[in-house]
Amino acid sequence: MQSMDKNIGRNLLVKLSYDGSRYHGWQVQNNAVSVQEIFQNALWEVLKETVNIKGCSRTDAFVHANTYAVSFKTNGSIKASNLVYALNRLLPNDIAVSSAVEVPWDFDARYSCTGKEYVYKIWNHRIKNPFMHNYALHYWYKLDTDLLSEAANSFIGTHDFTSFATLDKREQKNMVRTIYSFEVIKKDSMIELIVSADGFLYNMVRILVGTLLRVAQGKIKKEAIPSIIEMKDRKYAGPTAPPQGLYLNKVFYNLERSINT
Repeated sequence: MQSMDKNIGRNLLVKLSYDGSRYHGWQVQNNAVSVQEIFQNALWEVLKETVNIKGCSRTDAFVHANTYAVSFKTNGSIKASNLVYALNRLLPNDIAVSSAVEVPWDFDARYSCTGKEYVYKIWNHRIKNPFMHNYALHYWYKLDTDLLSEAANSFIGTHDFTSFATLDKREQKNMVRTIYSFEVIKKDSMIELIVSADGFLYNMVRILVGTLLRVAQGKIKKEAIPSIIEMKDRKYAGPTAPPQGLYLNKVFYNLERSINT
């Protein structure tokens, strides 16, 4: 195997999308199939070179991505546009590469990221939709989108979001994040919760959604959200919503002219 020379080569940013229904998240797992494993196998077939892939984020099992970003340094001479087509010929139908561009040598898909946007989809209808089984939470009681919007606005701003994160064996560092916007959009029976921030803690979006659903049920008062934030205690927030309705929607970088990536 050819290894990466530190002094030569190119740094590439590749964007892809994937249906996470049959994958245990992005990151390589010892006993389960991940998106990264499938992607890096395809990349090896194209480059015939071992590269260190930097993903923009971890995603949980069964979570989807409308946009996911990876970067890697390569000695290969393949044109970025040709890399898109070469990878898509090898990848399964539930993973697709949308673009590939050369970026500065010090760019890193994870550490150069300035923010992300997630979408959580809720099928709000008394009758289940079999086509939404892996792609939206089925919630059969009518949801008051105005109430959800008012409650969602309480999360906007810079806060310590300890109450809205799963604390696991990962090293706990800075729990402060800034939420820029949190929209609730209804399209017929589909409700989309769209949240953007400079970053997200483990399970943060799913816990925010679970908390909003508790507000809709009257089990948490919308006025209580600021105090729950201040408590910095997971037990006071709502449950973790299922992963199937969650999508990484956008990834933001300063090197791009537009935030709409």
